[in-house]
Parts: sequence; C-alpha cells; structure tokens
Amino acid sequence: MLIEELAHTVPLPEGVSASYDGETLVVEGPRGKLERSFSHPQLGIQPSDGAVVVSGKKLRKRQKALLGTWRAHLANMVNGVAFGFRYQLKVVFAHFPMKVSIKGDTVVIDNFLGEKASRHAEIAGGAEKVNVKPPKGDSIITIEGNDRELVGQTAANLERATIVKGRDIRVFQDGIYRVSREVIHDA
Repeated sequence: MLIEELAHTVPLPEGVSASYDGETLVVEGPRGKLERSFSHPQLGIQPSDGAVVVSGKKLRKRQKALLGTWRAHLANMVNGVAFGFRYQLKVVFAHFPMKVSIKGDTVVIDNFLGEKASRHAEIAGGAEKVNVKPPKGDSIITIEGNDRELVGQTAANLERATIVKGRDIRVFQDGIYRVSREVIHDA
C-alpha cells in the first residue's frame, strides 16, 4: 500500500539551528555541533525557521518506517545539542568489593568477582564526561554527552564488561547496571 505524502516536523528550541546539504545534516546548539548523514532517493529533509521537516512521497511500508527513524535520530540530535543526555549506572557487588576507576578513555574494573586481572570498558568518543562517585562501595557511574548513541554505547560497554559467566547469576548478581537515562534539563 502506497502512502501519498507523509511528513514529520521536529521543532528546534531557541538557540538551535540546522542545515542540510543534500546528504549531511548539521545541528548546532549551545552544547556543540552534531553531524549525521541522511540520504535516500524518496525521503528529504527541509530545515526552516524553528523546525526541521522530514518528508517523503509515495512511500511504502519500509520507507515509512525509515522516515520515522530519521525523525527519531533528528530529535535526538536536537536534544543533544540543546540539553545533552545523562545515563547513570550502579556498581553492585555482594561477594567481592569492586573498584571502578577511569584511566584515559577506558574504565578499569578491578576485583570483579575476585578476579586478579582487571576488566576494561571503552568510553565511546561522544561521551564527554564519565564520573565515578564514590570510588569504592556502591558507586554511581554518571555518563554525560551530546550524542545519545555514543553515551548509550559507553553504558552498554560497562554493562557488558561485567557479565557473570560460569556462576549462578541468581546468587552472583554482581555487576554494573543502568538505573536511569534522561535528557539533562537542569544544566
């Protein structure tokens, strides 16, 4: 079934601007600048005053789904440059006290389940701030940045680095788990 014309409008908050050159969309705001490539023969992006319109004509089901995906990516870019994203993770342990520290672009996890070797999780390029408070005990890890995908990838890397293998996960529930994710409106 063909849909004749479909358009989604993403409003731009005050201080945010967007430009599109036919393939790359650039969104600039008070927190910085994000770029992303959007190219499809049936879909188009049109920045205007105070909004960006994502539209397409004679769309089938897959193009309609792609249009919605583009709208979501665009909304995430706008929120990122206007407000930013924050993910919080909790360090949980019951058997062996875990120590989490940041060294360069890597998070180092020591004494996970009593292991002698440290585990490492990469901080993705778009996560500007990664904080661990307090360094011992039930710590909270806070990840902040403009690019939602990179902030989320950093959180996923931390969760993946502490997967329990070879033990009963009902007993050994140690690890790093995401407890919240939000758009930063208070900054």
